[in-house]
Amino acid sequence: MNQDQVKTALLSIEEAPLEFAVVFSGKKSKKVNGLYKTETREIIIHNRNFSDDNLLLYTAIHEYAHHLHACSRGGTLSSRAHTAEFWAILHGLLEKAEAKNIYKNVFDRSPELTELTGIIQKKYLYENGSLVKELGKQLLRASDLCTAIGGRFEDYLDRVLRIPRVAAQMSMKMYQYDLDPAVGSDNMRFLAGIKNDEHRTAAESALKAGKSPDTVKVGLRPQPPEQDPRERLEKEKTRLERTIASLSKRLKEVETELDAVHE
Repeated sequence: MNQDQVKTALLSIEEAPLEFAVVFSGKKSKKVNGLYKTETREIIIHNRNFSDDNLLLYTAIHEYAHHLHACSRGGTLSSRAHTAEFWAILHGLLEKAEAKNIYKNVFDRSPELTELTGIIQKKYLYENGSLVKELGKQLLRASDLCTAIGGRFEDYLDRVLRIPRVAAQMSMKMYQYDLDPAVGSDNMRFLAGIKNDEHRTAAESALKAGKSPDTVKVGLRPQPPEQDPRERLEKEKTRLERTIASLSKRLKEVETELDAVHE
């Protein structure tokens, strides 16, 4: 694939509000497969890192997710680029790309990997989730017994069981909410932290349907009102003006230093 074909593929997955460029560096990098330059809206791909178009496309989609994330924030990104919002955007793009046969999901093409996935899900994720949930049941019983003998349950957790109180509370909520161990203990902790019953049920259903945890977490957040295109462009204009002013100031300083050196 060339860079024009990659850009066409990206746009066919999802249109971008702001123009961008795809650039093949023609180089091989040991550090990264690609990067996104916010200032110039360039997706740089070190194409010599790849011998497989599917892996190259994954990197392109990854960097495109950064571009779309920047678009949603008025053309800028924070110093922490890989946020939950970013991963939700990326996973959504990959799902769309797979549905359109632009990107191939290779994880179900290996019988050996499929068998191993089943083992991990059933033997480890499910059983671990079941154990943590059962622990919650027993901790609730221990809480009642502590009350019956006039003891503080928190003191029991601290000095007898020696387990963190937060972990104990999460475990008890997993049992009280009757969460499905199939989602795994980590996702059960996330679900146990959702107070709204309707939201928690919807989040659990989304996880069981195959949505990534970041996608589910972002979906629970209140959606900001759609930004007016003019307002977005005005903000970008202001940002660009500040950048130009800063660069112009630095250019004058460099020119002054050069004149001093020549003298």
